[in-house]
Amino acid sequence: MVNNDNNQSVNPSKNFVLPFILLLLSRVSLHGYELSQKLQAFGFKSIDQGNLYRLLRKLEADELVSSEWDTTGNGPAKRKYSITKAGITYLKGYANQLETYQAMLDQFFSMYSSLLELYIPSFSTRDSIEKKRSEKRRNDDGKKE
Repeated sequence: MVNNDNNQSVNPSKNFVLPFILLLLSRVSLHGYELSQKLQAFGFKSIDQGNLYRLLRKLEADELVSSEWDTTGNGPAKRKYSITKAGITYLKGYANQLETYQAMLDQFFSMYSSLLELYIPSFSTRDSIEKKRSEKRRNDDGKKE
């Protein structure tokens, strides 16, 4: 099925959100809600809170993150999540994988752009105003640009 809607939103998989969670937690410990807000700033528009907390519990079970109860401040206690040494190691490995994917994507878009150039006529690099200025300079200077 082809979707011709140019305004389509991309919803990355929950596995793709994982390195972003670890990256954020490598900088600062966060509550789940704070983490959700920061993920939205990265472009994850529809973060289901339930799925986020299930993923955090899975990451904790896999010993990639740890949590503790934060009782400071007003209101009920909240879990605050931090990355572990194993999480940092995992993040480095994932970053290496993403770097490889980035190279593949760069190659894809390079080939894709070449394909588009075959089907879309190139536009003149100079518009009529630029052409007139160039001609005027040639006449004034007696030489070609």
